[in-house]
Amino acid sequence: MGEEIFKEIQLPKVTDHRGHLSFAEGNKHIPFDIARVYMLYGMSDQIMRGGHAHWQLEQVLIAVSGKFKLHLDNGIEKRSLWLDDPSTGIYVNKMVWHELDNFSEGAVCLSLASQHYSEPDYIRKYSDFKSAKLGIYE
Repeated sequence: MGEEIFKEIQLPKVTDHRGHLSFAEGNKHIPFDIARVYMLYGMSDQIMRGGHAHWQLEQVLIAVSGKFKLHLDNGIEKRSLWLDDPSTGIYVNKMVWHELDNFSEGAVCLSLASQHYSEPDYIRKYSDFKSAKLGIYE
């Protein structure tokens, strides 16, 4: 049961007189092949995104602009953290319930995902997630 609820990933950051450049490469900085990239943007601070877990998908979330709060639950432990640095990604493993909220104006969340979109991979009811996790831990 020693599963980490999240892992912080420091992306390379190159700085010169022109500013900063950060990048991520699959199976190098990101611990999987990147199959899908998507962004969340245009949310108010009252909106909640996520609210699900995945059977198989892994992802890295990055605040490329602004900030937002990420809430994580692995069935045993719950953690919340602010994302506000585009050179830092948060690795979210499969079977971790996640929610995002408290978006600042202009916030953009970039997700690097290990799989293409597949609705059957989503666990959208928290009670189903908890039941599945209990089955894993028993």
